Amino acid sequence: MTPTTDAPFRHFHDQLTALNRRLLAMSEKAEALVELSVEALLAKDEGKAEAVIAADRELDAMELELETAALELLALQQPMARDLRFIVSAIKVTSDLERVGDHAVNIAQAALRLISQRTDIIPDPEIEDMARRARAMLSDAIDAFLRGDGALGRDVCARDDQVGGEQRFAEVLDIAAQIVMPAGRLQVGQVTLAGRMQHMESRAGERVDRRVVDRPRPQ
Repeated sequence: MTPTTDAPFRHFHDQLTALNRRLLAMSEKAEALVELSVEALLAKDEGKAEAVIAADRELDAMELELETAALELLALQQPMARDLRFIVSAIKVTSDLERVGDHAVNIAQAALRLISQRTDIIPDPEIEDMARRARAMLSDAIDAFLRGDGALGRDVCARDDQVGGEQRFAEVLDIAAQIVMPAGRLQVGQVTLAGRMQHMESRAGERVDRRVVDRPRPQ
């Protein structure tokens, strides 16, 4: 390969590296929003809940920037084989991450409703454990995708039932039922909603990994 033809090749892979960095930054932002939303719910912290809702707009902007960059690579560089699959998958992953941000907003809104009702109900730590597991899955999912690590991808898929299984959700529902007071159905709804959001976040992490299982690592 001559220096003249080598330059566009290096430029293309510099752009792929930049896309990787943006995807990692978006993932970290999504993880942070979920963590903050759960903190807002457990501590009934209005400020943290409002911060999650405001920060979701930044995540939406990151999704748009990533999609634009990926589409430009597709249109201008006409990638082949592994690089093509990676870029198309990256576009889908950004959509998954944006949905994680939406789930964080739903948890934050549930926290605000609990705060506005001035209820004495305190969400059970079981939700915090679900959130911790879901965040770990999401982090590993993105790591597997960016490294093209099929083994790690399969491991994350296998861990999904630890967070998102129907039995797990039933446990959260039972916890909520035990702490409900008369006329407190709406409050229980907010607690169980948070559990369902953690279920959905784990599914988002699983979708990311199903895009990476057995996918060759981009060169």
